[in-house]
Amino acid sequence: METPQSRPDPSRELKDRHRRMWALGDYKSVAGEVVPELGAVLAAEAGIGPGDYVLDVAAGTGNASIPAAQAGARVVALDLTPELLAAGQAIAGARGVELDWLQGDAEDLPFPDSTFDAVISCVGVMFAPDHRQAAAELLRVCRPGGTIALLNWTPDGFVGELIAIMRDYQPPQAAVPGPPLWGREDYVAGLFEPGAFQDWQSRKQMVTVDRFEDPDHFRDFFKANFGPVVGVYRGIREDPERSAALDRELSSLAERHARSTDGGIEMDWEYLLLRGTAAG
Repeated sequence: METPQSRPDPSRELKDRHRRMWALGDYKSVAGEVVPELGAVLAAEAGIGPGDYVLDVAAGTGNASIPAAQAGARVVALDLTPELLAAGQAIAGARGVELDWLQGDAEDLPFPDSTFDAVISCVGVMFAPDHRQAAAELLRVCRPGGTIALLNWTPDGFVGELIAIMRDYQPPQAAVPGPPLWGREDYVAGLFEPGAFQDWQSRKQMVTVDRFEDPDHFRDFFKANFGPVVGVYRGIREDPERSAALDRELSSLAERHARSTDGGIEMDWEYLLLRGTAAG
C-alpha cells in the first residue's frame, strides 16, 4: 500500500533532474572559456566592494562569486549541483581566492531574512523551475537597502534561441516556464511584490564569443560540455534522425549569428542586466 511518505515528490524529482543535468558535461569549460567575463560584469554592476556580504545564487563554478571575492567581499557561492561547486572551489583555490561554497536550492535559501548586502546571480537563478518562489527568496535574504543584481540571457538573443531549440527535442514541459523569461525586464519586475525595490534598472548588453572555429565547432563543444544540451542528446540517443536534426539546428543557429574572423568566427550573445535596491 502506498503511503504519503512513499509517494513520489514531483518537486524533489524535478530538482534531482536539474541537479543531474547540470552535472553532465563540463560546465567549467563553458563558463571559463566561452563567457568568462560575465561574472565580473555582474559584480561591477552590483557595486560590490570590500566588506560587503554577498550571496551568489545558482553560482555554478563561481563565474561571479570569484570576482566578487576578489573585490574584497565576503562571499557565499550557493548551487544545487555539488559537482559545479567542487570545480569552482578548485578554480578559486588556484587563484588564491577565499569564499564559502554551499550546496543549496535557489527556491529555499538556507539563510535568515535580511542576511546579505548584495544578492547576485549570473545566468543561474533563471534556470530555477519556480520563478516567483526564487525571486521571493532573493529578496527575502537581502537586507533593506541592499542590492539585488542579475544577469540573464534574453529570449530573443542567441542563448534564448538555443533554449527554444532544445525544448523542441524534450518531453512537454508546460508546467515549467522558460528560463529566458528572466531576460525580460517586465517579466522579472512582475515576479516581485509591488514596492519591493526603491529603484529598478535594466539594460541589454552583448558579450562577444570568439571561442569557436566554425558553427560545427560550437555545436560539438556544447554537445560535449553544456549540461542541458548533453541531456537533450542523451534523451534522443535512440533516434538517429532526431539527433541529426538537432545537429543541423545547432550548427544553423551558430551560422546565423556568426561573423568570420582571422581565427574562426565570433558571435554576439545578448543578455539583460538588472539591478534594484531592496526597499525597507
